[in-house]
Amino acid sequence: MHPAPSLIAFSTLSGLGFGLLAALGLGFPAVTGWTALVFFVVAFALAGGGLMSSAAHLGHPERALKAFTQWRTSWLSREAWLACAALGGMALYAALLVLGGVRVALLGWLGALLSLATVGATSMIYAQLRTVPRWHHWSVPALFLAYAVTGGTLLAGQVTAAVGLLMLTGLGQFLAWRAADRRVAASGTDIGTATGLGARGAVRSFEPPHTGGSYLTREMVFVVARRHATKLRSIALVLAFVVPAVLLLLPFSHVLAALAVLSHLAGVLVQRWLFFAEAEHVVGLYYGRQFG
Repeated sequence: MHPAPSLIAFSTLSGLGFGLLAALGLGFPAVTGWTALVFFVVAFALAGGGLMSSAAHLGHPERALKAFTQWRTSWLSREAWLACAALGGMALYAALLVLGGVRVALLGWLGALLSLATVGATSMIYAQLRTVPRWHHWSVPALFLAYAVTGGTLLAGQVTAAVGLLMLTGLGQFLAWRAADRRVAASGTDIGTATGLGARGAVRSFEPPHTGGSYLTREMVFVVARRHATKLRSIALVLAFVVPAVLLLLPFSHVLAALAVLSHLAGVLVQRWLFFAEAEHVVGLYYGRQFG
């Protein structure tokens, strides 16, 4: 699929923001007053900015409010409701903590749960799609949550926990890429299975479904060369996990901590670009795209 900048920004920034909100809701770090205000401003800016950037990908942004009406069947709608609940609950939690110095633990735990549930709902928008074999797997929501928790822990300044989570999430991402490659190669999906005509013999496309460009060709038919994908995967792993972990293992300084956060952010952006670029939608088979 074509990696839309708005979706990359949305999935990256909102994940970091809700991950930090979850950490703050659980009391990490244990801050009050102006220090707490700074942490919450960063968290809300990332979460809110990510959510707003997703609107740029809508064909009709003016109809965005209608998404709230489809919560029974749509993960996008559930994400919207969960995001509002998480942001509202954490706003109240933050106000009590910043203005009154009072930490309502139950409210913080609920806000943390809602924040992670929002990330989970975001991931299910993609994981539910049977038409994208690379996404239709439990590892997608698992990794979305792992990235959110890891990034939130890193932004919260929990150095020891962040180093462990960076290593675990990096390993999980590497294994997920390998497993996804094997699943796609073994799926047996081709133009014959897509059309249902495979039982009649070899099937080939006589010509594309249409001669001009369309939403399908812009969004769904995209090819990233395997050699480029391998190189970008390595860059993502190094920037998102290796560099931040090494920087955090050095004698602590705020400069190194900031560099660790920036490196992680850059690596996640590369990973999210690949997440969309490598997603082979079955509609691509009608345009000569081959899986595997």
